[in-house]
Amino acid sequence: MTTTQTVLVTGAASGIGRACAARLLDQGHEVVAMDVNGEALAAALRPEGSRLMLQQCDVSQAQSCADAIAAAIARFGKVDALIHWAAIHSSTFWTDLGADEFNRVLSTNVTGSFLIAQAAGLHMKTRGKGAIVLASSTSMLAGSTGGQTGSGGAAYVASKAAIIGLVRSLANALGRYGVRVNAVAPGVVDTPMIGGYSAEHRAAQPARVPLGRIGSPDEIADVGCFLISHESRYIHGETIIVNGGANFG
Repeated sequence: MTTTQTVLVTGAASGIGRACAARLLDQGHEVVAMDVNGEALAAALRPEGSRLMLQQCDVSQAQSCADAIAAAIARFGKVDALIHWAAIHSSTFWTDLGADEFNRVLSTNVTGSFLIAQAAGLHMKTRGKGAIVLASSTSMLAGSTGGQTGSGGAAYVASKAAIIGLVRSLANALGRYGVRVNAVAPGVVDTPMIGGYSAEHRAAQPARVPLGRIGSPDEIADVGCFLISHESRYIHGETIIVNGGANFG
């Protein structure tokens, strides 16, 4: 069963967000592609027809989130779903990690997830239906330490662990209004976010995955798109791990 939806996709200028926006457009949905970098967004996704809207948005700012929802409603009349990929990385080792960087990462990855989910959720609540997908990471299970490898450090890991609790809380609060809330926790994916990995660390990743390779943006985007579909209508409050079966640690 395929129903056309109006879907907000954050982080749409690159990586998983861009792949997700493209997949939804291919499926015939109306897409509000959002990113903090308006120029990169315009370069990544060029509107062709009436189903794509580009919206610059800083998810760490409540007004920016509210404005984005209002603009989407003004254009399409409603918002059916939110798939939130926007995040920033930090590989700083804990001994070198200062409060400013730690708070900057949490401001975007945690506060930003809450603010955009809150803005979308308030609209969905009045409609009595909707779906929200947030982005965690299997780094929160592995407890990666960052440092010279370039992998996620303490700030990034903590931010992605917080998403699990946020999803559970929002799921309990919004489920009674017909709004589903879930998360996707990818493993290592071939996106600009792993550009800071050391050559040695990146080369070692496929051997840690039973499928023998790291993930592609399309493979993660597929799961996000599934979680807003009719086929996932009884999945709620869950975090779906998508990492090719990689062991943690």
